[in-house]
Amino acid sequence: MTSLSAAVEGWSPGPVTDAAIVLPGPAAAFAALLDRPAPPLADGDPLPPGWHVFAFLDSPATADLGEDGHPRDGHFLPPLRHRRRMIAGGRLEVTAPLRVGALVERTSSLARCQLKVGRSGGMLLVTVRSAYRADGALLVIEEQDVVYRSQEAGSSPAPAGAGAPAASPDGGPAVEVLPDPALLFRFSALTYNAHRIHYDQPYATGVEGHPGLVVHGPLLALLLLEVPRRRAPDRSVTSFTHRLTRPAYAGTPVRATGRFDGDRVDLAAAVAGQPASVTGTAVLGAAR
Repeated sequence: MTSLSAAVEGWSPGPVTDAAIVLPGPAAAFAALLDRPAPPLADGDPLPPGWHVFAFLDSPATADLGEDGHPRDGHFLPPLRHRRRMIAGGRLEVTAPLRVGALVERTSSLARCQLKVGRSGGMLLVTVRSAYRADGALLVIEEQDVVYRSQEAGSSPAPAGAGAPAASPDGGPAVEVLPDPALLFRFSALTYNAHRIHYDQPYATGVEGHPGLVVHGPLLALLLLEVPRRRAPDRSVTSFTHRLTRPAYAGTPVRATGRFDGDRVDLAAAVAGQPASVTGTAVLGAAR
């Protein structure tokens, strides 16, 4: 813990602002990845909740990538040696949807940086908060929690059951997907994510200690959001929170379920016979 604390002492990156035009292509590509028809994608049509992740992509030069496929340096990347990264969860507050064709401005800032002790030892929890606006109006506030730890190659295998077990909602509507290597590769391409744990089996198993290719945390979160999107198409998600509790790996179907209780939906996604890999809650409002 002392080494982690020393590594980030004085690290306090300021806010950054960027902008992007919401294009229809990435949303259509993600719908195809899920074997679903694309939602309406003409100018002015709303994106489904969470799909804004395809509009704002980092594109570092190849020379700037580390051996794990992630950038060596970045504005919100903590200065740790042998840095390993895993998405831990996040929160979403939706005032209005992002719309196709709109120019959207994103302002991101460091919300918190906390030292934690987990099953695999000391780690750093970094939360980045992003506010999305169009024509000056606030659309979405998003927080993403990312866990970082220092680990030399092959020195501390990641346990397959990392995280506390969590119960899944019983019954209710379900969405199922088989995250095979091709699907994971397509999602990596769609999000311009070069993290090798998602497509490089020898690296994922031999260097980071996983038993197989890892399903992307953001993909699991989007699977949760598919439950209310498909089962309550006349409602809009106004808030969403999720927590990743256990890795899921390529080759085994992942099933997302939801329990509807008025405006609240309790969500979970799990491999059959396993505790949930991700749990969450969505709050629904009137369609926009």
